[in-house]
Amino acid sequence: MSTWAQASPTGTARPGTPARPGDRVWAWGRAAAWALAAVVPLVFLGVFFAWPVLTLVSRGFVADGALDLSGFAEVFARPRTWRIVGLTLAQGAIGTAVSVLLGVPGAYVLYRCRFPGRGVLRAFVTVPFVLPTVVVGVAFRALLREGGPLGFLHLDGTFTAIVAALVFFNYAVVVRTVGGLWERLDPRPEQAARSLGASPARAFWTVTLPALTPAITSAASLVFLFCATAFGTVLVLGGLRFGTVETEIWIQTTQFLDLRAAAVLSVVQVVVVVAALAVAGRARARRERALQLVGEPEPGTRQPHPLPAAVTAVTLLLIALPLGALLLGSLRTGDGWGLDHYRALGTTGGRNALTVTVWEALGNSLRVAVDATLLALVVGGLVALVVSRRPRRPGARRAVGVLDGVFMLPLGVSAVTVGFGALLTLGHPFGIATDLRSTGVLVPVAQAVVAVPLVVRSLLPVLRAIDPRLREAAATLGAAPGRVLATVDGALVARSVGLATGFAFAVSLGEFGATSFLSRPDRPTLPVVVFRLIGQPGADNYGMALAAGVVLALLTAGVMALAEQLRGPVGGEL
Repeated sequence: MSTWAQASPTGTARPGTPARPGDRVWAWGRAAAWALAAVVPLVFLGVFFAWPVLTLVSRGFVADGALDLSGFAEVFARPRTWRIVGLTLAQGAIGTAVSVLLGVPGAYVLYRCRFPGRGVLRAFVTVPFVLPTVVVGVAFRALLREGGPLGFLHLDGTFTAIVAALVFFNYAVVVRTVGGLWERLDPRPEQAARSLGASPARAFWTVTLPALTPAITSAASLVFLFCATAFGTVLVLGGLRFGTVETEIWIQTTQFLDLRAAAVLSVVQVVVVVAALAVAGRARARRERALQLVGEPEPGTRQPHPLPAAVTAVTLLLIALPLGALLLGSLRTGDGWGLDHYRALGTTGGRNALTVTVWEALGNSLRVAVDATLLALVVGGLVALVVSRRPRRPGARRAVGVLDGVFMLPLGVSAVTVGFGALLTLGHPFGIATDLRSTGVLVPVAQAVVAVPLVVRSLLPVLRAIDPRLREAAATLGAAPGRVLATVDGALVARSVGLATGFAFAVSLGEFGATSFLSRPDRPTLPVVVFRLIGQPGADNYGMALAAGVVLALLTAGVMALAEQLRGPVGGEL
């Protein structure tokens, strides 16, 4: 009598189990379900990300129906190209170094130590990361411009101001990524080193720091990625004097209509992104293996060490300065202080600078963000489920790793490229009669493409930390695969879904690069409106931009504070 090896929910087999009627059908059905879970996100990514990007790139490399790669030589023969590439690499390297130097002490204080108000501070340091990049740029302009709190430093429009804004934006990435591991780091090796006579500093450098290296490397790779692909912040602070490959793609596309140059620069950016993601992926794999060795988070010491506490306190003060300048600037009127700029949010600005009021733009942003968040949760949840599995076959493991990397690409590929590519390709996809560009459907889709990687990174550590024996036990007790997912994976990942929802919603609210191409003139989102107000003359329009930035900052801060309260026992990576 033959036997059939029943497959467990983890993808492994239990050999020698007697065959039962329907076992083969159940196995095929389970395989089909997992295949569908992988295919749906791939189709979504292929249609709404790969197709627009490749279309835009191909238009720059195809002339008269033939492949023409002479654009590389032409674009790289321009001194401006080398200057932009140099600025991109310089701000990425410097921003990454400063973020790591400030973020590691912050990770120790906020995740290894215990003190009143720690949860509030964790949420506070996350706010800059989810702030719209345009708002970050406006906040630093309010802080550094002539007449601002730090105007005497004369840093407005300088390279230093751009790097400071990028550190402000990415500090949370280092704190959360490194802190998530440090919180669960087994303290006994460090205690053993101390008992053998090592000083606290030597124990940190020889024991703790090597254990944290995978997390630090992963965080540094992501920070470099975000710095090198910065758009809204650099566009507001740098103008035409300073830029990145990202802003140069936007300039070449919108101002010069030079698709060849934009295509070449997009390829350069993709190469940088793939390299950074490869480094982050290898470091993340090492970190996830380390997480399996620990259980509940270590409670940590009651009081932090004075040096990292001082560094963190100064850093938190520096983070608060741009936000404070944004608030004070929004309250400053021509003859003193008041709420005039907030009252003006119900108008279209001086000389009708806008086509809608700020409140109407906020309503548009909220509706679009809800749609984008729901779409990102569905797609990102499926991706996280698929890539969280650890199949035994080497080929299957490599396939899972490739999928993981593929779905991280939207983090670094130019949102401008995605938006303009979608504008070119998705008007009438697959012969649809209705022009999707006139319906507004493409805006939440593009924002979901940007948010999917953040959803995956929020859910994946939790799913990979689940003990496979829990699923096997549920299956042994007769639970169907769907019920195993619901009762084991679903129950343990539920709170992290709240964190993923908060990230997706906040990022969708602030997305600017792709939305600047796809939003209709009569239905702009709030970041688009803020950018338009900045470009209009007059103190009243600038004051409205500051007030609108405050509204958007408060909204994203509230969303992230709620998401932080829902954060599960194993946090996401951002």
